[in-house]
Amino acid sequence: SSDTACKNRPLDLVFIVDSSRSVRPEEFEKVKIFLSEMIDTLDVGERATRVAVMNYASTVKVEFPLRTYFDRASMKEAVSRIEPLSAGTMTGLAIQTAMAEVFTEEMGTRPATSNIPKVVIVVTDGRPQDQVQDVAASARTAGIEIYAVGVGRADMQSLRIMASEPLDEHIFYVETYGVIEKLTSRFRETFCAVNVCALGTHGCQQVCVSDRASHFCDCYEGYTLNPDKRTCSAVDMCAPGRHECDQICVSNNASYVCDCYEGYTLNPDKKTCSAMDMCAPGKHECAQVCLSNDGSYSCGCYEGYTLNPDKKTCSAADVCAPGRHDCEQVCVRGDVFYSCACHQGYSLNPDSRTCSRAITSSLVTTEDACKCEAIVALQDSVTSRLEALSTK
Repeated sequence: SSDTACKNRPLDLVFIVDSSRSVRPEEFEKVKIFLSEMIDTLDVGERATRVAVMNYASTVKVEFPLRTYFDRASMKEAVSRIEPLSAGTMTGLAIQTAMAEVFTEEMGTRPATSNIPKVVIVVTDGRPQDQVQDVAASARTAGIEIYAVGVGRADMQSLRIMASEPLDEHIFYVETYGVIEKLTSRFRETFCAVNVCALGTHGCQQVCVSDRASHFCDCYEGYTLNPDKRTCSAVDMCAPGRHECDQICVSNNASYVCDCYEGYTLNPDKKTCSAMDMCAPGKHECAQVCLSNDGSYSCGCYEGYTLNPDKKTCSAADVCAPGRHDCEQVCVRGDVFYSCACHQGYSLNPDSRTCSRAITSSLVTTEDACKCEAIVALQDSVTSRLEALSTK
């Protein structure tokens, strides 16, 4: 009845119906009733909505293209004559054929300049036996809006792969062919809405806002509308003045998190940072001395040790290395410290550093010749002591 027909937006609408073996003849009759009822709700006409019907199983048949009928009665008559094809479920092939043979100007599709939405409604109860993903993607890229109607055992994943976004507006499911007419009113709301945003032809990337018979685009939080008034760009949440981070701001898809420089930790407020005690036990790798330095640290060594090239471990210093001691003649290494000694014929001065030549002539006198042996023995023992010291 024309009074219930949709006077709103003209469409180039193609029904693709599955008539494979799993669809029983009485169920296929229900599909045809659904098509007839859909035709009744549409404002059908050459300048209004044009309708084509395709039938598929393992082969694809264009029952009638967009250019053939421009009145409801003839269309419904043609629908009533459609016979099921039986056999497989080549959904991908059917969509491919729609692009190649139905959505062409010679077959009645209006040119792109007319801005008439191209819409496909696929009705299936099975799982495609061919690759539907790439075909559906290229159809959507070509500007074809795809609605997927699943019945009974239909594979939901395949419907999701086929349908246009947003999926919850483009996928319909019914338990049986017996209740498929239920969908007529849902499609009627979709196609007849003055609400351009429900049609999916608005071109907004993120949010479509209806405004009487018009619409405008908007963006999710953290995004801004680009100059084209359709697409959105993520706001740089780390731009100066946009965040509250003390040290480092890390942008995170339309929001942000704060972080700290090395040697600092994030405070519980998740914004400010505190310098860590880098010399706390277990935090540093110094073998002997750790020197904390505003968020970092350096290593040192105890007296008598030097820092190795790894800047962490220490080795006992060679206390007798040139320039490290102040012995005039012989430096004798201890564990950490050193002592001084003199070469043979010299004796250590009271300063424990310098040496003087030993005065041997005064030790032996002619008067005390009898003590000579004892003195020589003493000298020998002192000399060997000194030698022993100097070779340590």
